Amino acid sequence: MSKLDELKAELKSLGKEYAKIKTLRESERKAFGEALNAKKARILSAIKNSENEADSSALAPIDLTAPFAENSSPLPASKGTKHPLTTELDLVAEIYRNMGFTIIESRQLDDEFHMFESLNFPEGHPARDGYDTFRTREGFIPPAHTSTMQYRALTRFRSDLDNYGQIAVVIPGRVFRNEDVDVTHEHTFYQCEGIFVSKSATLGQLLATWKNFFETYYGQKLNIKTQPGFFPFTEPSLEFQIEKPAALGGKGDDWLEMGGCGMIHPNVLKTAGIDPDVYKGFAWGGGIDRLVMLKYGISDVRYFESGKLDFLKEF
Repeated sequence: MSKLDELKAELKSLGKEYAKIKTLRESERKAFGEALNAKKARILSAIKNSENEADSSALAPIDLTAPFAENSSPLPASKGTKHPLTTELDLVAEIYRNMGFTIIESRQLDDEFHMFESLNFPEGHPARDGYDTFRTREGFIPPAHTSTMQYRALTRFRSDLDNYGQIAVVIPGRVFRNEDVDVTHEHTFYQCEGIFVSKSATLGQLLATWKNFFETYYGQKLNIKTQPGFFPFTEPSLEFQIEKPAALGGKGDDWLEMGGCGMIHPNVLKTAGIDPDVYKGFAWGGGIDRLVMLKYGISDVRYFESGKLDFLKEF
């Protein structure tokens, strides 16, 4: 029996003591009752102190340096590893950092302005429909693309145009889509956004920048090609493709679409307070999960979010 249990049992037994009062002579009852009340007060105080000590003990932090009890097993910290997406996100950021880009992280909750209005999405655009975009009850939006950060990046680094003549930012982050989940589609995945602005930015610089990234990531020279696309926040807009890397069984005759890109729309620059008659910019974005799937021959995108230990142990 614990100390607290003993005190509670002692308090309960006082009921029998109080019952004795009526058997005493009138002259004895006062002193007996006062002594009994004093005893009760001491027990109640001891119970309160004991309960406070128990609460403090329950809230005490774990001492990870303390020795383990006999027959117990240590935490398997030595067997822990980075999630493959975390490892590859670090690599992607490092490649762009070596190219001179500043890395900032995307948000996981945003609003209508940054998601649509700042990116030149007109009222009534299908992407604004609730069937395509998640929304919270409060009206916030889990971003469906890392482009939601373009306005923030352009305004945050606008002074770099005066100081360095350019804005060069890359933004990796988690995005959320109302997708029918299957082996190639997930509702939650990662993207990486790139933004470059200067007085002389060109489409050729954009293609060279992204080509250099993919060649560095896959460790080999690659051919690229584009085809016309449409995004409200770029004009012209392109879909960017690379030839399937030899490391993945490519023979130069198979093309892989890796994302969208284009010259930043003048309306986007203007909204961010940048004069589109003076400055030009380009932007690009693509999925990280797809990069990793291709690199390691992963057949099902759902593995990344599944918590499957047999899959994670491969990395």
